[in-house]
This record gives sequence, C-alpha cells and structure tokens, in this order.
Amino acid sequence: MRPPSPSIPEKAFVYEALKQSLRLDGRSQLDLRTPTLTFGPELGWVECAYGKTRVLASVEAKMIKPPPERPLEGVITIHSEISPMASVDYELGRPSEEEILITRMLDKILRRSDAIDRESLCVVAGQRVWHLRLTVHCLADAGNMLDCACLAGIVAFKHFRKPEVEVVGDEVTVYPPSERAPMPLAIHHTPFCVTFAFFPDQSMRPVIDPSLLEQRLSAGLMNIALNAQREICVLQKAGGVPTAPDEVLRLIDVAVTIAKDLDKLVEKRLLEDWETRRRSIEVM
Repeated sequence: MRPPSPSIPEKAFVYEALKQSLRLDGRSQLDLRTPTLTFGPELGWVECAYGKTRVLASVEAKMIKPPPERPLEGVITIHSEISPMASVDYELGRPSEEEILITRMLDKILRRSDAIDRESLCVVAGQRVWHLRLTVHCLADAGNMLDCACLAGIVAFKHFRKPEVEVVGDEVTVYPPSERAPMPLAIHHTPFCVTFAFFPDQSMRPVIDPSLLEQRLSAGLMNIALNAQREICVLQKAGGVPTAPDEVLRLIDVAVTIAKDLDKLVEKRLLEDWETRRRSIEVM
C-alpha cells in the first residue's frame, strides 16, 4: 500500500516556505544533512546515514575466470535492494523504479567511471581475476537514497581489503589474513553524488539533499556525480523544469564544495577506523 500523497494544504505550506528560502527541517537551501559512517567488524562493511536515510553497503571478493573479451581485467558488479522496512512504498521481491535507478546510477558512478582499477584485479591473465561484488541495502528512506548509497558504496570499496595472492607457475596461492595482511584496492578517484531538487515555481530555488517530502513535491531532480578534483562522472537531470546553463554551472560549483567536504570526512573516518583496529590488535 502506497502512502497518501501530500495534501493540498501541505503542498502549499512547503512551497510557501521554499519561496522564503526555508525548509521544514531547518536547513538552508544548500545545506546537506550531516553524513555519518559506521564500520562493521568485517572489512568492506559500512553503514551510511543522511539524517534518517540509512544505507548498508558491503563488498565481497572471489576469484573467477575473466570473460574472453577482457582477459586482463577483474570484474565488478553492483547490486542494490530496498528493504520493505525502508518505506511502505516498497514491496518484497518486486524491484521498484527507485531500486533500478539506484543500481544503474551506482554502476555509472562507481564502475563505469573507472573509480576502481580493474587491471589491478587481474591475478593470471585470461585465467584468474578477482570478482568484486558490491551489495547495497537501503534500510530507511527519508529522501535522497541515491547520494547516501553512493557514499556508502565508495567507502565500502575504500575500506575493503582483498587477500594477498602469490603466483608460482600455474599455482595460485591465496593467503588468509592471519598469514599475510590483505591488500587495499587500487582506486583512481573517489566520486560522490550530489542531488538537487527543483520545484514548479521559478521563485523557489533548487535545494540540495532533498527530504522525502521535498522529493515527492519536486518537479525534477538533478544528480551530479563528481570527485574533489572537479572531474564530473555523471550529470543527469530528470524532470521538465528548464534550467539555464549559468544555473547548472552554479550547482556544479556547489557540488564541488560538497565533494571536497565529503572527501575529507571519508579519509578522516577511515583513518579513525584503522587506528581503532590497530589498537585492538595490539591489545590482543
């Protein structure tokens, strides 16, 4: 059962607030909800939250034979699913449009942008390569699940470590973490997704990181995926609200600032987690 659509008075109230540059949660138009990152006991496991929007991402690795058309590259696959407990919008066993959109966008942002060096995943050319599988579980939908899922996904890749491998002739030895320290992935760049919501009235400026209500009342969304070095991976706009080129450039500048802040946050949290793990090993 889908939730009821926002009532006419509710729409009017939100639109009037937006005309005055106000948002119901107290943020300004270009304020991002503070992201939080929580790491699990296993490497490559991370939970990300944007306010009440929560996403869990995990990375698994196994060895496979590469496809004949790409014998020197590893394989990366991305799967996302939205739990029915995230919202009454979603049903078990029936992929929603939102779920399909998130999977496609994550594939563009994290795989097709070559964020991960796939050649570094090759063990024996044409015979053995690593297959990385990123699984994203959307646990709670309070708006803007895509940005939250993208952050969780790239952090999971950066947090993950693949087993050390030794190749002697045709023999491949995979060492467990207890014998040899696992190795980090070779990552070319760290892309982030920043979403803006547009509204029917031109007097209402676009807002960043829309809440669920803002997303439902919006007339269109713009997703900008880029890294802290200002390299744009994906720019997608859904909706019929016309946007001037100068406005697009302004939003890109905003997204660059957000990406730089997120990059600092990610590096800080990863360093804190490694320090915690190192201390726990020393205690043992």
